[in-house]
Amino acid sequence: MHTVHIITRLIVGGAQENTLHTVDDQHHLFGDRVTLLTGPGLGPEGSLEDRAQQRGLDVRLIPQFRRAIHPWHDWFSYRAIVKLLREIKPDIVHTHSSKAGILGRLTAYRLGIPSVHTIHGAAFHVGQHPAAHRLYQWLERRAAKWTDRYISVADAMTEQYVAAGIANREKFVTISSGFNVEPFLHPQKSAEEVRREWGIEPQQVVIGKVGRLFPLKGHEFVIRAAPELCTRFPHVRFLFVGDGILREQFQKEIAELGLADKFIFTGLVRPEKVAELLQAMDIVVHTSLWEGLARVLPQALIAGKPVVSYDVDGAKEVVIPGETGFLAPPESIEPLVQHLGRLVLEPTLRAALGREGRARFTDQFRHETMTRRIREVYAEVLAKRQG
Repeated sequence: MHTVHIITRLIVGGAQENTLHTVDDQHHLFGDRVTLLTGPGLGPEGSLEDRAQQRGLDVRLIPQFRRAIHPWHDWFSYRAIVKLLREIKPDIVHTHSSKAGILGRLTAYRLGIPSVHTIHGAAFHVGQHPAAHRLYQWLERRAAKWTDRYISVADAMTEQYVAAGIANREKFVTISSGFNVEPFLHPQKSAEEVRREWGIEPQQVVIGKVGRLFPLKGHEFVIRAAPELCTRFPHVRFLFVGDGILREQFQKEIAELGLADKFIFTGLVRPEKVAELLQAMDIVVHTSLWEGLARVLPQALIAGKPVVSYDVDGAKEVVIPGETGFLAPPESIEPLVQHLGRLVLEPTLRAALGREGRARFTDQFRHETMTRRIREVYAEVLAKRQG
């Protein structure tokens, strides 16, 4: 097959890692001709561009392609995509992220190229300005006419798009967002070694959160739950993996609570370090208010760690209450404290939930499984077009 993938920027993030795995697998495992069109990997999250180059992938950078809406830059990006698709002449276009999804599918439609779009997280979501929310819904309804098939990373994404009248259910298929599971199954460092590196004592119970320190990621709810947890369990420590614009604000709030010695901030880490840092955790907490299906949830479970998550989007598809973890209502504090407190008290329960999560989800979230299923979708789309 000859495929072009389009994504707005190649930063360190779930959608970007998903896309890069797909491109890499298509090229190296399946022998496809595949090209990735993207904008600069700008932002405090870090960039995946060097990884793509090291893997010898065909990456074409569009300098004007940026996340923020900017009519002038967007027009130049659209023209660049048109030029590149005419030059490359792919069999199929696969788009990722909101802006890339709109511009990429429009271009493919006008050039008569079939397109597939992956919904990593709904373009319209909680926390948006109402006008932006309505605009993205309108744009997605327009783009549905240009889309041959949707891939949802979780059933919840399909439900949201169908409920919003974007497209009929038959147009969607769910394919879990895959990653390299081996580092989570067979870490290079032991939990004890990682904990020593970060100054964590053997008797301390570590509650970890992985995610950018940005709005909607929900770190503030963990901070609000911390005083009661630390009062009840003085041996609890919190490990925040990631960096972002809210770091100084969070550190100031924690200091004002007198809990600075209870929190560890790792700063920006490479994706491959996440598996290592999960080893240092006893419990993984996820309090984001908007995600398709956060990769850290299956990653934590495959690493054998129980998860306490807010019940948003696709979380309930892997966090099974009482079996792999616990769910709490979004923005709630007391239920969060109760679930985390129970797991702090019960190491046997932590181990049982982690074992069940590993058994259930390891094969489902292998990136090879994801890419094979995506290529099957391509084949169906191309066969339907030819028919």
